Amino acid sequence: MTLALRWAHRVAEKFPDGQLYVNLRGYDPDQPMTAAHALAGFLDALGVAGPDIPRAVDDRATCYRTQIAGRRMLVVLDNASSVEQVRPLLPGSGSSAVIVTSRDSLSGLVAVNGARRLDLDLLPAADALVLLRLLIGSRVDDDPVAATTLVDQCARLPLALRVAAELAVSRPTSSLAELVADLSDQRQRLDLLNAGGDARAAVAAVFFWSVRHLPPDAARTFRLLGLHPGLDLDAYAAAALADCSLAHARHTLELLTRAHLVHPAGAGRYGMHDLLRAYAISLTTTGDASALARLLDHYLATAAAAMDLLHPAEAHRRPRVPPPTTPTPTLADPDAARAWLDTALPSLVAAAAYTAAHGWPVYTVRLSTTLFRYLLGVHYTDALAIHGHARAAARGTGDRAGEAQALHGLAAAHGQMGRHGPAIDYFGQALVLFRQMGNRSGEARVLANLGLIESSLGHYGSAAEHYQQALALHRQAGEQVGQTRTLTSLGIIEERRGRYESAAEHHKQALTQFRQAGDRAGEAYATNNLGEVEQRMGRYKSAAEHHQQALALYRQMGNRTGEAWALNNLGDAHTRLGCPDRAVEYIEQALSLFHEIGDHDGEAWAYNGLGEAAHAGDDPAAAIAHHTAANTIAVDTGARDQQARAHTGLGLAHRARGDLDRARLHYERALTLYTDLGTPDADHVRACLAELDQT
Repeated sequence: MTLALRWAHRVAEKFPDGQLYVNLRGYDPDQPMTAAHALAGFLDALGVAGPDIPRAVDDRATCYRTQIAGRRMLVVLDNASSVEQVRPLLPGSGSSAVIVTSRDSLSGLVAVNGARRLDLDLLPAADALVLLRLLIGSRVDDDPVAATTLVDQCARLPLALRVAAELAVSRPTSSLAELVADLSDQRQRLDLLNAGGDARAAVAAVFFWSVRHLPPDAARTFRLLGLHPGLDLDAYAAAALADCSLAHARHTLELLTRAHLVHPAGAGRYGMHDLLRAYAISLTTTGDASALARLLDHYLATAAAAMDLLHPAEAHRRPRVPPPTTPTPTLADPDAARAWLDTALPSLVAAAAYTAAHGWPVYTVRLSTTLFRYLLGVHYTDALAIHGHARAAARGTGDRAGEAQALHGLAAAHGQMGRHGPAIDYFGQALVLFRQMGNRSGEARVLANLGLIESSLGHYGSAAEHYQQALALHRQAGEQVGQTRTLTSLGIIEERRGRYESAAEHHKQALTQFRQAGDRAGEAYATNNLGEVEQRMGRYKSAAEHHQQALALYRQMGNRTGEAWALNNLGDAHTRLGCPDRAVEYIEQALSLFHEIGDHDGEAWAYNGLGEAAHAGDDPAAAIAHHTAANTIAVDTGARDQQARAHTGLGLAHRARGDLDRARLHYERALTLYTDLGTPDADHVRACLAELDQT
């Protein structure tokens, strides 16, 4: 792989559109990467928003090829295990080049896809000696016979040579001949050399030789590191596996790094080559299950502590987990909590997959429930993965409560991505389970979320019914947080129906309760919603102040979804304050965030906001472009209120350009939609049509 990366660096200028790289982990002893997972990563790197990434692997491959078509890119597929793993990742055009590294010949790629195979033999003996000389210096020349033998014992593989060289460096008083004799003895004892006719099997002897010379506790830690399900880990995870202090774990990791048994993988993180991981796993025993349990306890407890800092008001909804017996990072504030979650997320996803597949379902379900609110903020693909694993684990053990929570998580993620159909389906399944168990709190949360979906679709009457049912259930269950959140959701419906005083009162009550509970997320939500109502009431300066307060809160929490909505609303307020240029600045920031997190509903709102700002700035052409984009998205998501808003804006823009026929057409479409929605905006459109009649 090193050779491929060096070549890719040298020819980078030939691929001006960039490079894509993925480690397919084809020979990982436990979890090779699927083509679907790799495609999701590529599509994300190519700028495809989360909701736009298809679910089926064939659809993802088609989308990927569409995105890369015409681009000059280099695609590096490292460590592939099979043709089936590689083929979906091949571009559909010849403008991009692909490098595949594998221990397999992958003949199907040559026969069917026209690939050219370059077989890399083991290092030539002379080159292997050069590498060894670079690693250990003049001792190679002092005893060339022993050096040549050591090269052969390492099967001329660079990884094995580096491991052996480090051991030689660590024993400066021993001759190379002594080291060679030691390794020869171990090879004979283990009968590992040329096993199955594959010279690469000799590296197991080298690994054994190296591990044998480690201090016993370091050798034990090396063995246990193979149990870690993710690609890399930090010293806290190592301490959990080894059941030792943090300082000792750090010391051991540095020792293993010097021995080339692990490698640095970012700030304070360490990875392990898949050959070494396979060897480490081969050394594990049934008694090592306790080490894995400690690791899972560490991840679950630290995730729970982080969530308690980020969302303290919802702590009672998350499973209570006992503190682990090993060190955990100090999470002093929400920023530290979020940073830990962001860094650990790949390991948490891997842990969910591993525990679901290897008989640890309780951990899978608890991870899913614990991370629900964090994943909902923006990590939609990971949310689908973790909640999907949790659902499978819960169903396999008959855990109806766990399955209901996982279904709720799946539904919420789909809802945030604008996939209203799957969201409603999953919410429906979760609702059935919660009702069967008599879980009023869970039932209420599902109904409230269904109300949110109905509201997004413009079904305000149905949304209000869901919210009222949820509010009653929250009261029965004594769920104050749920009551408050539902209260502000009802305020949104009241605002959409034109009942502004009632809406404002709902939001003010909710805001007071959120502040009393110390729920910053709820406080930001209610503050932002109150600003929206004030805009409707013509109190634009006060509205802008509330949106600014909400924006500050969302940024403090790192909630990019909330930040996007606050920016969007702040822009709308400035349009109405007569500052369209300032409005555009805010709304463009919001649009960028909506696109990044894959919120299609938000994109439609932002484009409509830009259209209204353009109209206020006497630029009808730009207004038409923005409102057209908003309508296209809103039709796709089924957001009828934003369709109506777009047609209203298009009517205004065409009227400004003197095209009264088109203006009338759009006004009439808007009127039909607003009348069906039952909102007071219909009166404004009627007035616009009346003005046209008088023209």
